[in-house]
Amino acid sequence: MRRFEEGFEGLLWGSRYLVLVGVVASLAASLAMLFMAAVDTVRLLGHALHYAARDLPVEAQAAMRSTAITHVVEIVDGFLLAAFLIIFALGLYELFVSKIQAAEGSAFAGSILNVGSLDDLKGKLAQVILIMLVVKVFEQAAAVRASGSLDVLVVAGAVALVGLAIFLGGAGKRKGATAE
Repeated sequence: MRRFEEGFEGLLWGSRYLVLVGVVASLAASLAMLFMAAVDTVRLLGHALHYAARDLPVEAQAAMRSTAITHVVEIVDGFLLAAFLIIFALGLYELFVSKIQAAEGSAFAGSILNVGSLDDLKGKLAQVILIMLVVKVFEQAAAVRASGSLDVLVVAGAVALVGLAIFLGGAGKRKGATAE
C-alpha cells in the first residue's frame, strides 16, 4: 500500500506541470495582443498624416482627432492586456513549476515576480485589471457628448468612482507595506 501511495503522490505532485499549458497559452495570447496593438499603432500613425492636410475641414479634423483619441485608448488597452497575460504566465510558472533562474540577477525582477501565493498573483492581476478599467472609463467618457447637466454629472461621477477605486487599491498596497 505504501508503494501505491508514494506513486500516487508522485503523480499528483507532477500534475502541477499541467499548468505549463496555461503558461504557454497565456504567452501566446500576449504575443498576439502585442502584435495587434503594434499594428493598430502603425495604422494610427498612418491616419495621423491625413490630419495635417490643408484641405481638411475643421469639422472633419475634429472628428478625426476624437477618433484618434479613442484608438490611442484602445492601443493602450491592448498593451495592458498583453502585460496582464505576461504577469499571469510568470506568476503561474513561479507558483506551480519553479523559480525563474534567469530573473535572479535582474534589478526589476522583484517588482514583477514577487509572487509567493495565489493571493499575491491575484493582487498583481487586480492592479492591471484596475488600470485597464480606468482606460475603458476614459474611453467611454471621451465618447460622451454632453447634451445636458445630467450627462456632465454622470461623467463626473464615473471619474470620482475611478479615483476612489485607485485610492482604495493604493490603500491596500500601503497597508501591506506597513505590515511588513
